[in-house]
Amino acid sequence: MSTHAHLESGMAILKARLTSPGEAPSSSPAIVRPFITLSREVCAGATTIGGLLIPRLNAEFGEEGQDWVLMDRDLLTYALAHHELPQQLARFLPEDKISEIDSLIGEIMGLHPSIWSLEQQVAQAIVQFAHVGHLVFVGRAGHLLTQSLPGGFHVRLVASKEIRVRRMMGEHGITAHEAEAEIDRTDLGRRRFMRSHFAKDIDDPHTYDLVINTDRICPETAASIVIEGLRNRVRTSAGAAHR
Repeated sequence: MSTHAHLESGMAILKARLTSPGEAPSSSPAIVRPFITLSREVCAGATTIGGLLIPRLNAEFGEEGQDWVLMDRDLLTYALAHHELPQQLARFLPEDKISEIDSLIGEIMGLHPSIWSLEQQVAQAIVQFAHVGHLVFVGRAGHLLTQSLPGGFHVRLVASKEIRVRRMMGEHGITAHEAEAEIDRTDLGRRRFMRSHFAKDIDDPHTYDLVINTDRICPETAASIVIEGLRNRVRTSAGAAHR
C-alpha cells in the first residue's frame, strides 16, 4: 500500500471511530481501549518494530472495524487532518527542530496560527485518537499526553550511538561523520522539544513502562515483549475498572 493510500485508509478508520457513538471518549470507563506509544532515539528501530506490531495487534486485540493504525511519520499529518488544517503547516511543527524565525514570520504574515496554538491542536488530536484506541503512536510525547488513559502501554526504544550510526549509514547511504551529525542534531532537537513543551527529560525511564535496548533485543523479540506488556496492561486495567 502506498503512503498516500495508507494515510487515507488510516484517516477513514479514525473518522469512523470518532463519529461512532460507541467509541466516544465519554463512553463507559470500564471499557479499556488499548494503544501503544513508542518514544525512540534516532535509528533505534521504531518503524521496524511498529510494522511488526500491527499484524500481531490485529490478531490479538483487533475487533471488527477496529484494525490497528501505526502513526509513525504520518502522526503530525493525521493530527492536522483531524483539525482540518493545511498539511503545509507540518513544516512549522517538526519534533526534531523548531524554526523559530520561519514560525515568527508566518505568524506576523498571518500564514498560520501561532505555534503554541498548533501544538495544542496536535496534542488534542493525539489524546482524542488514544481515547478510541487501537493505535501505535510514534513520537511527539505521546506517552506524556496519554498518561491518564488506562489502556496505554508506553515504550522507549534506545540503542548505542555506534549501532545507530551504522544503521543510518546503511539506510541513507551517507558517511559515518554525516550519520553521527544527523543523529546528534535530531536527538538534541527531540530533547529540546520535550523540555520546552513538557518540562520533561525524554530519557527519563520513569515516564515509560518499558525501555528496550535494540542493540541487544532483535525487532521480533522486542515486538513480542511489547505485546506481552500491553496484554498485561489491558488485563490489569480492566480488572481495576470493574472493582
